[in-house]
Amino acid sequence: MALELATQSEGFRRSLPPSIAEALADLVRSMNCYYSNLIEGHNTHPVDIERALQDDYSADPQKRNLQLEAKAHITVQKWIDDEGLEDAPTDPRMIIEIHRRFCELLPKELLVVQDPTTGEDVDVVPGALRERDVKVGRHIAISPGAVPRFLDRLHDGYRKLGRTDAILSAACAHHRLLWVHPFIDGNGRVARLMSYAMLRNSLDTRGLWSVARGLARQETAYKQHLAACDMPRRNDLDGRGTLSEEALADFTGFFLKTCIDQVAFMEGLMKPEKLRDRIMIWTEEQMRADVLPPKSDIILKTVLYQGEIQRSEVASILGMSDRAARRITSALVDIGALTSESTRAPLYLAFPAKFADRWMPGLFPED
Repeated sequence: MALELATQSEGFRRSLPPSIAEALADLVRSMNCYYSNLIEGHNTHPVDIERALQDDYSADPQKRNLQLEAKAHITVQKWIDDEGLEDAPTDPRMIIEIHRRFCELLPKELLVVQDPTTGEDVDVVPGALRERDVKVGRHIAISPGAVPRFLDRLHDGYRKLGRTDAILSAACAHHRLLWVHPFIDGNGRVARLMSYAMLRNSLDTRGLWSVARGLARQETAYKQHLAACDMPRRNDLDGRGTLSEEALADFTGFFLKTCIDQVAFMEGLMKPEKLRDRIMIWTEEQMRADVLPPKSDIILKTVLYQGEIQRSEVASILGMSDRAARRITSALVDIGALTSESTRAPLYLAFPAKFADRWMPGLFPED
């Protein structure tokens, strides 16, 4: 399964032009954030996430807090994508840094959790290992004093592996970090970001797909597997450690199958002819409704075939004056279909979340 995932992921990455891949990675960050937070019971609409990235926040304090949480998650993943990790993702310093960067961007209302036993409010300190005992479901986590030692052991076990074992370790380390439960809160998000970084390193994913969507869509099975991995070994045939090796192998198979499914899903969405058809149908509808000016479809079709378009080429492609051509490209940029690094840089396709239901059906839930 690890070899199948490596082959499939590499094939998908090679199939995309660089400009399309870069735009897709931006959308995948929003998708990863949406599903990772959804697993924690925080449902922030993808369009609200997109607005937060433009500093457009809701007047509703609760919705605004969730927007800030989503923006924090995306900011940390962007930092990972930009090679921000100075060492392996399992390095305790990097795990702590992921937690610190995520939590320091959260509003103060989301940095307080309630102790389920005493009902006491407990502050979450960004980047601070927990200093109190915790219980998660039936799992009683290790004592606070042992957390640093267990994090060091986790890193020792996963930092020097061959490629296949490195792929497998994204699942194994995912559970082991949750089992250690190093922080008062935020462990789930940190574990998924760590696994994301591990897969990005071992498979060179370039951020073009994420396992979080698959885990969220199978949330019950995901959490059941994690709970099973918390169980002690069953007998002498169940590994040589304290915990069940059988359960960890089952979870690893589940995790890898979920990864393979997500690569296949993204690959299906990005098939050039189908993607072009969906975007062209949408463009024709927008032109008929006078939302986009005539000939907008020609520009988008060119970008879809070439990957990008030089601004100086637009007028000759359309057979129009420079001023008229600029009006069309401006409309496409304003609506979010095209983007550019500057007013002189080439134009390339964007994947705004507000068009996801038409351009990338199934990426987010229909509602």
